[in-house]
Amino acid sequence: MLLRIIALGLFLALVLFGQSSHTVTKADFDKWMTQLSNWGRWGKDDQRGTVNLITPAKVKQAATLAKQGITVSLEHPLMTESAADNGNPLTHTMTATGENPVAGAYAMDSYSIAFHGYGHTHMDALGHAFQNGKMYNGYPQSSVTKNGAMKNDITAYQNGIVTRGILVDIPRLKGIPYMEPGAAIYVEDIEAWEKKAGVKIGSGDAVFVRTGRWARRAAKGPWNAGEILAGLHVSVVPWLKQRDVAILAGDGASDVMPSQVQGVSQPVHFLMLVALGSPLFDNCDLEQLAETANRLGRWEFMFTAAPLAVPRGTGSPLNPIAIF
Repeated sequence: MLLRIIALGLFLALVLFGQSSHTVTKADFDKWMTQLSNWGRWGKDDQRGTVNLITPAKVKQAATLAKQGITVSLEHPLMTESAADNGNPLTHTMTATGENPVAGAYAMDSYSIAFHGYGHTHMDALGHAFQNGKMYNGYPQSSVTKNGAMKNDITAYQNGIVTRGILVDIPRLKGIPYMEPGAAIYVEDIEAWEKKAGVKIGSGDAVFVRTGRWARRAAKGPWNAGEILAGLHVSVVPWLKQRDVAILAGDGASDVMPSQVQGVSQPVHFLMLVALGSPLFDNCDLEQLAETANRLGRWEFMFTAAPLAVPRGTGSPLNPIAIF
C-alpha cells in the first residue's frame, strides 16, 4: 500500500509539474483512464465511488459549518420552454384542477423531464458514462439495458449526500462578471482561488466551480452550451484525484467545450465518472451561492443533496442545498 501511494504521488507530480499542464493529448487521456483509476479501491463490488470518501467524521465536520442557519438552493429553476441550451424542457401537465378536482377536493399534476443535458440541474450516477465498453469499477457497458442501469445506478446514493462544500468562484478571482464560453480553468486558477479565499480543498469535499454561466445567460441570452462552454481543462483531473475530491459540480457540465483534447469531447466527464468513480452535479445555479458566500466572507459550507431513488436510473434531477 505504501509503495502504491508513493507511486501515485510520483505520477501526479509528473502530471502536474513535469509537462505543460495546458497541453493534453488523447494519449495522455487514455493513460489517465488507467493511472487515475479508483477501480477496486473500495472493493470489487463497489458502486458508490468517491462518495466513499465522505466518512461519518466528514459528515460531522460538515454539520459544524451550519453556523448562521442560512440555506441557499443550487438548483436552476426547471425550464419549461425550449431554448438553445435546453432541447428537453420540463413538461408539466395538470391532471386535476379547481374545475375538475379529484374527489371534489384535490388538484393534481404530473411532470415529465429528460434531465441529462445542459438545461436542468441534475446528478450523474456512475452508470451514465462508458469508456472502452466499461463503466466505473469494471462493470460492462452491457449492464445498462432498456430496463436501465443494473449496476452503478442512482440508488447507490438514496441515503443522501452530506459533506463540506467549497465554492471556487473563478469570475470573482479574475474580477469579471462571468467567463466567456470556451474559456478554460486550470490548476493554477483553482490554487489561486484557494489562496484568495483562505480555503484548502481536501478529501471528501464537494467542489463547486462557478464560471458565471447563468449570469451570462441572463445578460446575453441562451446559446448552444453543448458546443461552447466555459469549464475545467482536463489537466485539472489529476489534481482532483490527488486531493481526493468526492463530488465535482459546476454551473455547466464541468468540461470546457470544446475540450482542447483532440478526439475526446468531454474528457473530464469520462475521467471523473468512469476512472475515478466520482458522480457529477451539472448545471447548478451558483449565482445566489456566490452572492451569499461573498457577503458572509465564507467559501465553505454544509452541502446536502438527496437524489430521487429511481431503480436503475442513470441520474436524477435534484435541488442541492448549501447551508451556512
